[in-house]
Amino acid sequence: MNKTEGLGRRSGFPLLQGVLPIKGVQIPSEIVAGLTLAALAIPEVMGYTKISGTPVITGLYTMLIPTALFALFGSSRHLVVGADSATAAILAAGLVGLATTGSAEYVALSVVLALMSAAFLMLAWIIRLGFLADFLSRTVLVGFLTGVGIQVALGEISGMLGLQGGGHGTLQKIWNDLQQIEQVNYYALCLTLIVLAVIVGLKQVSKKIPGALIAVIGAVIASWAFELKEHVSVLGTIPSGLPSLGLPQVDWSWKLISKLVPTAFAMFVVILSQSAATSRAYAARYNERVSDNTDLLGLAMANLGAGLSGTFVVNGSPTKTQMVDSAGGRSQLSILVTTTVVLLVLWFLTGMLSYLPETVLSAVVFLIGIELIDVKGMHNIFQQRRPEFWVALITTLIVVFVGVEQGILLAIVLSLIDHTRHGYRPKNAVLVSTESGAWHLLPIDKAEQVLPGVLIYRFTHSMYYANSQQLFDEVTSLVKTAQPPLRCFVIDASAVDDIDYSAAETLRTLHGILKANGTRLAIVQVLDDVRADSHYGLVELFGEDVFYTSLEVVLKDYQQNPETQPK
Repeated sequence: MNKTEGLGRRSGFPLLQGVLPIKGVQIPSEIVAGLTLAALAIPEVMGYTKISGTPVITGLYTMLIPTALFALFGSSRHLVVGADSATAAILAAGLVGLATTGSAEYVALSVVLALMSAAFLMLAWIIRLGFLADFLSRTVLVGFLTGVGIQVALGEISGMLGLQGGGHGTLQKIWNDLQQIEQVNYYALCLTLIVLAVIVGLKQVSKKIPGALIAVIGAVIASWAFELKEHVSVLGTIPSGLPSLGLPQVDWSWKLISKLVPTAFAMFVVILSQSAATSRAYAARYNERVSDNTDLLGLAMANLGAGLSGTFVVNGSPTKTQMVDSAGGRSQLSILVTTTVVLLVLWFLTGMLSYLPETVLSAVVFLIGIELIDVKGMHNIFQQRRPEFWVALITTLIVVFVGVEQGILLAIVLSLIDHTRHGYRPKNAVLVSTESGAWHLLPIDKAEQVLPGVLIYRFTHSMYYANSQQLFDEVTSLVKTAQPPLRCFVIDASAVDDIDYSAAETLRTLHGILKANGTRLAIVQVLDDVRADSHYGLVELFGEDVFYTSLEVVLKDYQQNPETQPK
């Protein structure tokens, strides 16, 4: 589908943007992709409940109403919304000390967090904040998800060994595991090794084989046949049927809400950034367009559905999206097939799941955590941008050793600092003309004059308070060291999209210094809106004759009228 078709579809029908148009020839592939996602995602979302600390049934609920609502209201044809390890980890970290893990009160608070996340997303949709996803850099996302993967994987060691475990932080959990190492349950250890071997082995054969599902089914059958519940912990009774709809039974007080706001906001940021990054990547792959703001509405509705159906927060999932794409799914129709399969499981198969050993889910979650550890991504960052690698590494360490919530808040701060750093110290240059007539950029410290007495200086960022001192220092240095002395100093402003008050005052000061030095100031290629809409009156500051439309024009004027230049 090309971009024009996508636009027509979106402007013509506000709902089902990710489903319509449906091509008859594609329907069989959508059904296969939906069945494949169900086979792979059902054990995965059940595993996520071990991260979130909620009952297993809530994992299945995330693939029902929330997933269907995004399919109805979102714009992306590819993004799969459901339980996610990052937001599940933030949820668990945020509820530490507020309620006992797995209790009715704990589940109620997790539902409140889903509703609060929906409120943040709805507000972001109303005021069109989809662009905020641009401010969480890929660097810190790699570091954040790597940290989450390490934390998740280490947190499942006790479950895989059949230990009691305990502790809240990563270090405390590891310490407790080491203290209990003599209590290893060898039945649990054998099951863990078999499950890991099945999943990893089948993945080596083909990534399309649902190794996790095969391992889970095999474990259920073995548990039933050999009565493994006598030796290892099993899930036990799981309620069947549809979730009940309604608000959670909690004390809706400002005191409670204020305690949950930081956690809800952290989840909102992860949902916004991860979902947008995933949907954009797949839209670009298939030459389609998505609306970040429409997806915000879809994500808000999905989390509203999660809250009203008694489950925890949902997020755009890169892993589930890749599952569908690999299986041939090209629209949200495949997701609706998945919700139908989950509905059948809830009606007819929860009894079988009660035999599932908990250690099997621990093994599944352990592998999920391992897959989140992006060693290749960290290595690429290290090779290409060493400073950004340290930012990613710091984010990883904070997530692992301090907490997921603190890690995502740090990720936001580091992303903004990184963004500011690029504008704070822009790499400006001097322009010279080559023999062919093309313009060539030179570093500031290797400045050359384009003509005797004429130097062209390009500023490569918006001019604002943080970089105005750099502007002043570079211009005065270039004028002071120029040989022969400058008669015309040209500022190429083609990359300047804004000039704030501090920068305008700096330009005014430079204009006076240049004039006193006998050097004329010329400003070239200023964007029309910067000149017309600036609150600081650039034309009033310098006069109309300072501004030129191109470098060629200013040089021609200088050559034709050398007598008008200052001496």
